[in-house]
Amino acid sequence: MNAIILSAIWGVVLMFCSVLIKNKGVYRHIAALGLLVILAGNIHETYHGSFFNIDTHEMLRFSRFGLFFNTILLAATLLYVLLSGRDVEKAGGYVAEYFTLIFFVLCGASILTSFNTLLMLFIGIEILSIPLYILTGSDKRNLRSNEAALKYFLMGAFSTGILLMGIALVYGGTGSFMLEVPRSAIMGGYKGVSFLEVTGLLFLLVAMSFKVSAAPFHFWTPDVYDGAPSVFTSFMATIVKAAAFAAFLKLFEARVGDTSAAVDWKLLLSIIIVSTLLIGNVTAVFQQSVKRMLAYSSIAQAGFMLFAVFSLNDVAKEGLLLYATAYSLATIGVFAVLIKMKDVTFEGFNGLARKNPVLAATTTICLLSLAGIPLTAGFFAKFSMLSAVIKTGTYTWLVVVAVLFAAVSAYYYFRVIQAMYFKEGDAQTEEVTGGFKVLLIAVAALVILFGVQPQALLNWFYF
Repeated sequence: MNAIILSAIWGVVLMFCSVLIKNKGVYRHIAALGLLVILAGNIHETYHGSFFNIDTHEMLRFSRFGLFFNTILLAATLLYVLLSGRDVEKAGGYVAEYFTLIFFVLCGASILTSFNTLLMLFIGIEILSIPLYILTGSDKRNLRSNEAALKYFLMGAFSTGILLMGIALVYGGTGSFMLEVPRSAIMGGYKGVSFLEVTGLLFLLVAMSFKVSAAPFHFWTPDVYDGAPSVFTSFMATIVKAAAFAAFLKLFEARVGDTSAAVDWKLLLSIIIVSTLLIGNVTAVFQQSVKRMLAYSSIAQAGFMLFAVFSLNDVAKEGLLLYATAYSLATIGVFAVLIKMKDVTFEGFNGLARKNPVLAATTTICLLSLAGIPLTAGFFAKFSMLSAVIKTGTYTWLVVVAVLFAAVSAYYYFRVIQAMYFKEGDAQTEEVTGGFKVLLIAVAALVILFGVQPQALLNWFYF
């Protein structure tokens, strides 16, 4: 509750700051301060309870998992603001409003980690999505940004329609919007599974797959991620995607078990997972732009994160927490460097190691984590997801498929490393401050720390 209310309040504060404060550089400091306040409030709620005594009538339920997931999202956003806050100022003329929208997105993300009714799921997704449509089209002078915003809005509206249809059908089949409905309470004690409920859950599966950019519902992702200003692509590909996965896991954990006799959900999810891994990895191999390659690789990463929804066990929950952390750290780090590059093609990275060894080294560590190389956080994140599948005892062939595609992903990540260290060139970057380098080194250190000692993160969850 603390995160929901405080993020909404701080968004309003920043909105009024745009009227009172004309110095653009001040806004990112106000945003960073707000994130610290919200983060402290969320941690306090995790261990001691909420500041706000509000009766939500069971529409929200604040579990330890949801609150800890909020902590990860807020900490990643704070890191994002510290690393890329100056670049937000260059995205357009409405800097305070951009930070305001980011806080409203965090409000929606906090709802998605704690919703207990399908109505709150819908509200959370809309609060999360609508500000993103605006941020995507924030670069008004760039036609690609305008095109990306229009595509994102149209596809988002279409997926929202599917989501609402799914919610309506589930309500028609169960008579309740609650996540967990006892079979004895459905339709006068009817213990079977209705056709409406199953059809509604299929619609919800499609809608949530769209939100997490899983194939074959991924088609909006490359154009939107590539067309949006890079500084906002970084936010969309990390914090937003992680929040959507938390909602996906929570929804299916509560609903799928009751309807598994009617539909083989694992079969459906395995098809989506293989399609996502195939399309994301194979298409990324043929990209010439690093930014577009990262867009396709985010689709491939979604394939791995879907293993948590597939498995629905305690290992899957731990794995999703670790994966959200590892993926967010590495992607925010890579995009922070990408924003500084004047040429975002692979050739634009040629010789970066000689020109700026700190940027090259930190980028390499982040890319190794995304590829799942040992001694990085990404390795244990992927390992946890595969362990979750093995624990289910079914569809173990998915593990083999995932490992093969992880090997494919190493190819396009190593292309960037090869360009930085083994190719001649004169990589051009914008001016990089000492503070920016220190923060990048801190990101790389965290990636290695969670790769060597993942319990350093998970201990916070249990203790």
